[in-house]
Amino acid sequence: MATTTRHWTPTHGDPYRPVPYRPGRMAPAESLARAAELRARMDERRTVRQFATDPVPLDVVRDAIACAATAPSGAHQQPWTFVLVRDPGVRRRIRDAAEEEERLSYDGRLGEEWLAALRPLGTDEVKPHLTDAPALIVVFQQRYWLGEDGTKRKHYYVDESVGIAVGMLLSALHLSGLAALIHTPSPMRFLSDVLGRPANEKAFAVIPVGYPAPDCQVPDLVRKSLDQVLVEF
Repeated sequence: MATTTRHWTPTHGDPYRPVPYRPGRMAPAESLARAAELRARMDERRTVRQFATDPVPLDVVRDAIACAATAPSGAHQQPWTFVLVRDPGVRRRIRDAAEEEERLSYDGRLGEEWLAALRPLGTDEVKPHLTDAPALIVVFQQRYWLGEDGTKRKHYYVDESVGIAVGMLLSALHLSGLAALIHTPSPMRFLSDVLGRPANEKAFAVIPVGYPAPDCQVPDLVRKSLDQVLVEF
């Protein structure tokens, strides 16, 4: 079904103008079936660090980003920018800069407690996923709104808002048949430099996207069960 897209413009200071919201109510049996299917499909999601170099359908990636952009945000400020990087040269620059930071981290900047937590995951400073995956989505958080005339307006709950959007992005990619990885080299200032982002944006995460390599392996992990994460009153 086609959707009508309206162009967003800043709403700061506008009056409250509610519109009707009347979604159809799903029958309980269908709701239960969908919830069970979604739970099963999401339980198959894994973080992938070994990617095939095969291209991916770009409209699938764009639709996943559009899904992420429907996330709730503080004061509906939508404080995110998604940069889709396919150019091999740019991906190589990102990898080189990321690995330089990672070497420092793994050589001691992280500290032994953090390194011990990472050890079961088999990670190190070498990041081939940044050049093997055919696409990178670099997510930036907008710390404040910046108008063309230089006007600034504070954004609220930026970390929470962008975190929710990234979670929705990962879900959309997985449910569309693609694999992904959250990569957060620290510090990430180099991403703003490489991608030419404005001063109000701060890098939040790099997400390689693609298909798992034929010989892909993942850690043998166990997720917490529902009774370990859910408290009911």
